[in-house]
Amino acid sequence: MLLWLLLLILAPGRGQSGLNPKAFLLLTPPWSTNFKGDKVTLTCRDSYSPGRGHTLWYHNENLLDENSEEIQIDQTGHYRCKTQRSSLSDPVRVDFLSDWLILQAPHPIFEGDDVILRCQGREERTSETVFYKNERKISSNYKSSFTLTSVSRDQSKYHCTAFKKFLGIKETSKPLIIQVQELFPQPVLTCSPSPPIEGSPATLRCDTQLPPQRSDAQLRFCFFRENQALGSGWSSSPELRLPTVLSEASGSYWCQAETVTHSVRRRSLRSQIHVQRVPVSDVNLEIQPPKGQLIEGENLLLICSVAKGTGTITFSWHREGIVRSLGTRTQRSLSAELQILAVKDRDAGRYYCAADNLHGPVLSKLIRVTLRIPVSRPVLTLRAPRPQAVVGDLVELHCAVQRGSPPILYRFYHKNVTLESSMSLSAQGVSFNLSLTAELSGNYSCEADNRLGAQHSDRVTLSVTVPASQPVLTFNSAGAQVMVGDVVEFHCEAQRGSPPILYWFYHKNATLGNSSAPFGGGASFNLTLTAEHSGNFSCGADNGLGVQSSEVVTLHITGPSSSRVTQITTGMTTGLLTIIALAVTAVLVSHFRTQRNSGGLSVIGTPSSSPSEFQEPSSSRTSNTDPRGPVRSEPPDPTELQPVYCNVGTEGSNLVYSQIWSNQHTKEDSANAPGKYWEDKESQVIYSELKKAHADDSTGQASNRDRDLEDAAENYENVPCTSSVLDHQ
Repeated sequence: MLLWLLLLILAPGRGQSGLNPKAFLLLTPPWSTNFKGDKVTLTCRDSYSPGRGHTLWYHNENLLDENSEEIQIDQTGHYRCKTQRSSLSDPVRVDFLSDWLILQAPHPIFEGDDVILRCQGREERTSETVFYKNERKISSNYKSSFTLTSVSRDQSKYHCTAFKKFLGIKETSKPLIIQVQELFPQPVLTCSPSPPIEGSPATLRCDTQLPPQRSDAQLRFCFFRENQALGSGWSSSPELRLPTVLSEASGSYWCQAETVTHSVRRRSLRSQIHVQRVPVSDVNLEIQPPKGQLIEGENLLLICSVAKGTGTITFSWHREGIVRSLGTRTQRSLSAELQILAVKDRDAGRYYCAADNLHGPVLSKLIRVTLRIPVSRPVLTLRAPRPQAVVGDLVELHCAVQRGSPPILYRFYHKNVTLESSMSLSAQGVSFNLSLTAELSGNYSCEADNRLGAQHSDRVTLSVTVPASQPVLTFNSAGAQVMVGDVVEFHCEAQRGSPPILYWFYHKNATLGNSSAPFGGGASFNLTLTAEHSGNFSCGADNGLGVQSSEVVTLHITGPSSSRVTQITTGMTTGLLTIIALAVTAVLVSHFRTQRNSGGLSVIGTPSSSPSEFQEPSSSRTSNTDPRGPVRSEPPDPTELQPVYCNVGTEGSNLVYSQIWSNQHTKEDSANAPGKYWEDKESQVIYSELKKAHADDSTGQASNRDRDLEDAAENYENVPCTSSVLDHQ
C-alpha cells in the first residue's frame, strides 16, 4: 500500500511549470449542502480526461481507502483527490444537515458565474421564500430559487427564510458561504529573451490558466510599461511581440487578464525589465567614390557603419593629424554618413571614423583619400636665341600648367597640326625644340591632358624671318648702247627674304641711293649717265639681318651722246634773229611738252634720275636715308632758274649757238622734286647749233624754209656753257 502511494505521488504528469495540474472534484447532485441521509457521488478528474490509473481520496486530510475514480459520500467534511497525473485538488466542503430548511448552492462555482441559490425544505413545500446576503434581503419575489449574477470571492454569507406551506411556520436556513473558486490565477508576466537585447525583438507573455471546467471561457490581455498601455491595448492573445527593444524601454512592466464580460480581472506583479545594450563592434569606414580617388571639386561621402551595437550610437569622422572631428552624428542606426562638399587639396589624407554607444568609442581602420586635380590652362612659351626668329634658329617650345595631377600628356600644335607629344610625370611641363624654316611661321599652341579634361593654351604667333638672299643687279636703257646722257634703270632683287627689304645702289662703293620693297620683290633706281659713271655698279639687300651684296656689274659708257642738229639755212644775215627765234620756240615747245607729259622739265647732260624720280616719293622710290650717301645742298631758288636766251658765236666759225636756260620749274615742281637732284649741279643750258646762210643760198631760201623748220627741232647739239660766253652775253 505504501509503495502504491509513493508511485502515485511520483507519477509523471508535470506541466511545463514543473507542477502537475490540479485534480478537481465533481458532485452528483451538484449541491454542496444536502439533507442528512442523502448521498453524493464524488468524481475525481484531471486535465487528461478521461482519467486512468488509481485515485487517492482524502476526507478532512485523511486518506480514504478508496482508489477508484468515483466514491459515494454521506458525511460532512472537506474532500480532496489526486490522480496519477495530477496534483492534489482544492478541498471541496460538502454538508449533510438535519435542518428542515437548507440553502443550496451548486458545485463548482467560479468567479463571474451566475449562481442559482435554492431554498429547500425537507419533505414539505415552502412559501414566501426570501433570500438574504449578509443579513440583507436580496429578493422579493418569494420564489424558492434566486440567481446571483457574476459572483465573486467575497466570503459573503447567504441564508433564506420560508414558511411551511400548510403549518404557516417560518423557518430560517443556516448561513452559507458559497465556495467560489478562482477562475484563473494571477497572471505572470514573462519576457523572452530575458533580459531583452537592445535592437532585437522581444516577446512579453501574460501567463495564467483556466480550470478544466471553464476551459471554454474567453480571456483578453493587456500589457503595460509603467502606466502606459503597449501595443494596441487589449488583445485575445496572451503575447505581445516587440519588433525592436530600445535601451530607453527599460522599466517596470506588468500585464492584466480579464474575461470578455469584464466580470473577472487580474493583474500581474510588476517586473523590472532591463534592456541590455550591445556594445558597438566591427566599425568600418567606406568612402564614395570608391577607393578614395576623387577629382578636385567633387563631393566626398564618408559612411561609418558598425556590425553590432544597440541603442543610440554617436558616430564621428576624423582626418589624421587634425584634432577636431570633421563632424558627428548621433542616431539610432548602425550607420551614418558625412558629406564633404567640393573637396580641395587640403582634403587629401587618411580618414577614419569612431562609433560609441556609451561603452567607449571604437575606431575604424584608416583609409587614404587621394585627390586628382584637373589641369589648369597651360601656358606656351617660345624661347628663341634672339629677339627676331630667323630661319635656322633652334626655338624651344615650353608648355606647362600651374596646377594638375600627373601624369600629364602635352601636345604641341602648329596651325592645328600636331608637332610633338610628350608625357610628364610632374607639373613642371615639357619642352620641344624646333629648327625653324620659313614654313614654320604662324600660330602655335599646346594642350595639357591628365584624363580629367584637356585644356588648350592661348595661341602664340611666331614670325620666322628669312634673311635676304644675294640680290641680282640688272639694268636697261632705251638704246642698244649705253652712252652719256642716257637714263638707265637699275633693278635690284633678292629671290628670297622676308619683307620689307631695303635695297641700296652703289657706284664704285659710293652710295647712289636706296629704295624700299615693303611687300617683297625688287626695287629700281634711275640714273642719267655721265662720263664719270663708267665703272662698277652693285646693289645690296637688307631686311634687318645684314646687307647682302650683289655681284658687280661693269658699265662702259662708249662716248658723248649726240643729238641731231637742226639746220636752218638762210641766205640773209638780216633773217638770222628771226630763225633763232623760231628755233628757240621749237625748243621751248618740245621742252614744255616733255614737262607736261612727265610732270617736270627734263634735265639733260648731267647725272640725274629719270623724270619719274621727281614725283612724290613712295615706298618704291629712292630713299635718302643711307648714312654713307654724300651730303647734298638745298635746291636753288626757282626765281633764279627762269629761261634766258642768248646767241653765241665763235671766232673763225660759221656756227651760231643759241643759249637757253632750261631748268625752269613751277613752285609745285620745286616742292615735289627731291633735293638730291640739285646737289652739286651747275646751271643747265642747251646750246643749239644753227647753220649759217651761204651767199649762194639766197635764191632758194623761200623754197627750203619749211624743210629747214622741220630740221630745226632735231639738228642741234648741247655744248658746255663757258664763262666767256656768258660774259659775252
